[in-house]
Amino acid sequence: MPTMKLAILDRIGAFQPEGEDALVPAQDWQPQPGVVEAIAQLNRAGWHVVVATNQPGLGRGSVDVNELNALHQRMHRELALAGARVEAVFYCPHAPDEGCHCRKPAPGLMQQIAARYGAEPHEIWVVGQDRQHLEAGAAVGAHLLWVEQGCGGTMPDLPLSATVKRHADWPALAQALAPAQAEEQERPAAQPISAPQPVVH
Repeated sequence: MPTMKLAILDRIGAFQPEGEDALVPAQDWQPQPGVVEAIAQLNRAGWHVVVATNQPGLGRGSVDVNELNALHQRMHRELALAGARVEAVFYCPHAPDEGCHCRKPAPGLMQQIAARYGAEPHEIWVVGQDRQHLEAGAAVGAHLLWVEQGCGGTMPDLPLSATVKRHADWPALAQALAPAQAEEQERPAAQPISAPQPVVH
């Protein structure tokens, strides 16, 4: 049986530069340079790509779920135009003081994703620039990957830093996980693909 290849991205760094409390209007959303192309490269190599994100604004009442869904729908449309796909967005809707098990750095979201895909720890790569995201990945025994691009090259101060693999930018990450052949790098961009699954949590 082929090995599962599952990449779990964070919204922070990949799809929004600000912290978890920031939610830009859907019409203003922009991914970090190189993220969309990196996801498309992973998809072509058979990787499953999902997002795991804390959304405390939902728990506080400062963000409406319709706003969040609109933002994710915009993200999915932009990805599809480049032939890329994020299969699902898993999010914690709780405020920090609610004591839930799904708010990162607790491992609940990562466990949900692993269960959904039937993935073992060695088949999961947790990618991000946020300490809580990486700690949640460490809690389930996943591979940990950190992208320097856009964060000044400073890795979060983690006890587990020695186990985190560093990549200079999103193209470097994609090439490390899913090396593209020369002929693939020269071919035209892929055509838009079908709509993704609904947002889940």
